[in-house]
Amino acid sequence: MQTMTIPRRFRGPPNSGNGGYVCGLLARHIQGGAEVTLRAPPPLETALDVVEPEPGRWELRQAAAVVATGRPVPIALGRLERASFDEAVAAEQRTPIKPHQHLLPMCFVCGPDRAAGDGLRLFAGPLARTAGDGTTVFAVPWTPFPGLAGSDGLVAPEFVWSALDCPSGYTVAYDPRTGEGDGAVILLGRLSVRIDARPKPGERCVVTAWETGREGRRRTAETALFGETGDVLAVGRAVWITVDRDVQLGKA
Repeated sequence: MQTMTIPRRFRGPPNSGNGGYVCGLLARHIQGGAEVTLRAPPPLETALDVVEPEPGRWELRQAAAVVATGRPVPIALGRLERASFDEAVAAEQRTPIKPHQHLLPMCFVCGPDRAAGDGLRLFAGPLARTAGDGTTVFAVPWTPFPGLAGSDGLVAPEFVWSALDCPSGYTVAYDPRTGEGDGAVILLGRLSVRIDARPKPGERCVVTAWETGREGRRRTAETALFGETGDVLAVGRAVWITVDRDVQLGKA
């Protein structure tokens, strides 16, 4: 049996791991495209068991409780939305969630209170243009810092998953009628990612994200990561769940 521990640095809510980061850690055990479902808030600074109860199905457990499950899946998006680096820089300036409004200011991926070189600081915003079907596409520039490199010198897979996480959350909590957030409190429920290639630290990348649907408490989005030359490095599909604020903070 293997174990893994989520350092406090990689939190999303104050007392649990960032969803994309945790999903990416479990997905390290899965070849090709992977789907990871979060079953409970991933605790910080706690040894968690990584088990394969049957071939191809993985679980992250805290004692007998299942925190997350993962399995291989083929991932192909219905469409692919692109943006140039300059467009993404401009979109970031239009981010609908201002620092003083951010519900999780210490989130590893999108927290405005994280210092550069510590958190990813990905503040996605809407492009000045709409997609072909009239929907809003979000974008954000990402230049990975050296501390994100794995043993092969490329950005480690769990940070690619992280970068595809929060930008999709920004788009599902957006009201295009007002150009602002719609006030929803959300948590990542499932993230599916296919990594074709990983960027180098210092590479000027772009993340795009767009909402694909809503049903009850579920909101879905797709997302993509592009390298400096415009190549598609990774794609993802996210399911977000609207929750009470106390649930988001781990108090209920």
